[in-house]
Amino acid sequence: MSERACGVRLHPAARLLRWMGRHAVGVCFLLIGAWLFRAVLAGADGISYDWQWYRVWRYLGRWTDGHFIPGPLLDGLGMTVRIALFGLALAVAAGLGAALLRLSQWPVARGMAHVYVGCLRNTPLLLQLFFVYFLFAPAIGVGPFGAAVLALGLFEGAYMAELFRAGLQSVPRAQWEAGISLGLGVWNTLRLVILPQAVRRMLPPLTSQLVSLIKDTSLVSAIAVADLTMQAQVLIADTFLAFEIWLIVAALYLALTLCVALPARWMERRYAWR
Repeated sequence: MSERACGVRLHPAARLLRWMGRHAVGVCFLLIGAWLFRAVLAGADGISYDWQWYRVWRYLGRWTDGHFIPGPLLDGLGMTVRIALFGLALAVAAGLGAALLRLSQWPVARGMAHVYVGCLRNTPLLLQLFFVYFLFAPAIGVGPFGAAVLALGLFEGAYMAELFRAGLQSVPRAQWEAGISLGLGVWNTLRLVILPQAVRRMLPPLTSQLVSLIKDTSLVSAIAVADLTMQAQVLIADTFLAFEIWLIVAALYLALTLCVALPARWMERRYAWR
């Protein structure tokens, strides 16, 4: 019962303990985060690192004549967002296509999808980036950005294929039969009946895969794409402000992934019962 219902006013310390009990996991994460931050500061003090935060903020951006001019870090963040968005579109298309092929009745189609998923899931993404950039991209006439999107999209699509396959198989077969019996056809049944139900079940793992895609974009700096990680490496080489810049980069990646995870969590809670 609440304090108002009981007519008893708890001591502030007791209210604090009750709040901590309700939010124990969040409090633990905050304490761990504070400890890690303190450990970073202690490590920097151990090597006599000279913190120079005042030099870093201009690399995020600056105001000039009433206009905001983004710095190298925000330019890199924009490139990271573009790669993630285009990579996500390709990953969804490739993953859904491979999942449908895995569920098809044709052995050749199932074999092709199995080879695609098996090869890309069991080889490192960095090697795939090199393969696409140096061998495949010149043949089709795309640059570093296109090669990064292609490699990331196909790589993440191989993981999404299994998520889509599991989600589609979780929908009862009677739903297929009902849609087809109503004259919707296979495609409209998939689009209007099966996918809306499957997506609700797949939302949590798809969110995790999208977060993974965003973090994997940091590898595209290996093929000369000016993303957030590469811009940070260039700035560190010029300024030697390693700790400051990497901490800001980590905060930007965290903010980007939270912009994906929090709305997805809200959608999961809102539509889980439907």
